[in-house]
Amino acid sequence: MSVFGSYSRYYNLLYQDKDYSGEAAYINALIGRHLPGSVRILDLGCGTGKHDLILAKMGHDVTGIDMSHEMLAVANSFHSSVSFLHGDIRTVRLDKTFDAIISLFHVMSYQTSNNDLAAAFTTARAHLKPGGIFIFDCWYGPGVLTDRPTVRVKRLEDAETTLTRIVEPVMFPNSNLVELNYQIIARDKESGAVEEVRETHLMRYLFNPEIESLAHGAGMSILETSEWMTGREPGFDTWGVCYVVKG
Repeated sequence: MSVFGSYSRYYNLLYQDKDYSGEAAYINALIGRHLPGSVRILDLGCGTGKHDLILAKMGHDVTGIDMSHEMLAVANSFHSSVSFLHGDIRTVRLDKTFDAIISLFHVMSYQTSNNDLAAAFTTARAHLKPGGIFIFDCWYGPGVLTDRPTVRVKRLEDAETTLTRIVEPVMFPNSNLVELNYQIIARDKESGAVEEVRETHLMRYLFNPEIESLAHGAGMSILETSEWMTGREPGFDTWGVCYVVKG
């Protein structure tokens, strides 16, 4: 579970082309459809907080939780109205409730054991007001097994840094896990200094019956299951699925 250490220094550069505005608007629309008038949001696994900053500008009162001190340092550097707190989404208890809980960018797939997943659902339920909703996305088993992960190389740069990221996956079919071995090579444009970072992230792909069981076990029920960002019915060509669960 301890990932995004050195990786966090380059996180925003690596995902500079990610459509945070579009994704935040998508989440805002889901909240508006299933729980109109809601304002208070808790983000479990907020990372560098980019979704939260946009949701706050849309009028939401947002609190972000993450277990990576490095990621939270980046989030807090924006000096926004969002409250970013350190905590493990499996165990954190804030002694307050929220209209909506969100957990984005596959945070739930980082919960690799049954106990981890159940604990994360329990945390969500503990922080939901009666009738509140829990929105999350995850790797979808049918899509992962149909279009299996392969070695990927990504090259990008900003004004200060050139970056190459190599991802080498290893699949563990009997435990529904994919090990992602990251190698990041960063070069400082001014000094020419080169840094290499290696991290391993373990991800779990999930199936509808598992989510139904987890939701039921936490006293919740599924309201919507759809392909992330498109709203289509998930299928064998779907890697990312979004769930809306009612508390």
